[in-house]
Amino acid sequence: MRLLSWNVQWCRGMDGAVDPARIAREARRLHDPDVLCLQEVADNFPALAGSKGEDQAEQLAREFRGYAACYGWGVDLPGDAGGRRRFGNLILSRLPLRRVLRHLLPWPAAADTRSMPRIALEVVVTAPFGPLRVTTTHLEYYSSAHRTAQVERLRALHEEACARARTAPSRIHDDGPFQPQVRTSSAIVCGDFNLRPDDPLHARLQERFADGAPRLIDAWQHAHPGKPHPPSFRLHDPARGEMPYCCDFVFVSEDLAPDVRALTVDADTRASDHQPVMLELRR
Repeated sequence: MRLLSWNVQWCRGMDGAVDPARIAREARRLHDPDVLCLQEVADNFPALAGSKGEDQAEQLAREFRGYAACYGWGVDLPGDAGGRRRFGNLILSRLPLRRVLRHLLPWPAAADTRSMPRIALEVVVTAPFGPLRVTTTHLEYYSSAHRTAQVERLRALHEEACARARTAPSRIHDDGPFQPQVRTSSAIVCGDFNLRPDDPLHARLQERFADGAPRLIDAWQHAHPGKPHPPSFRLHDPARGEMPYCCDFVFVSEDLAPDVRALTVDADTRASDHQPVMLELRR
């Protein structure tokens, strides 16, 4: 199974052009992924630099025929002519798709801090080795307090899912919206976490759980022990005056760690201000 996680910056490349088709071409060229987890996907946001207000989620879905598309909008606002302006995450999967969940992350009141609502988009796919829970997210950039609350929520969501996986589904309500579905303890949590590898929150994400739920493990550190994370942000954007760094991660539940065959970061593409992170699992 191949998974690609990428903050696509509303499909805006380093040349300033907004081009969802280019994002699709680069993803296929780099990894031919079974599952794509994309952050910063926009719909009807012409105020974003280079955008004409295109529905990027629909355009990307059209580029990947045969993939199921799941949207998770953190930002959903009134737009012109009765439309909506939306900004969030997109998962595309050519693996069979089961339950989809959209989790609003904490958004603490902070009048003097720039922020926006954030979401964790969760799907269960049927991988070649069985059901697998995939969650993608994009944490707050401007506020460490927001990120701290959001990391705690991600941990709680993983713990909740693992508890449900240990509980046999009830057959009392087995049709309609009460139909039981698998929510596995085997999991991938990926995205733009807006924190660096030495941030205590990075370690917090990997701490053990009191109820024995499988830990989340940084797949880069597992696949490349002792090697620093390669930069995934601002690699081709020196004008900002900040050294490139890694803030895009893929975490896997510890039961999946033996199946990690590769975790790579592409340093060449300039189709976004972030670099794609690519995971390969094989059992």
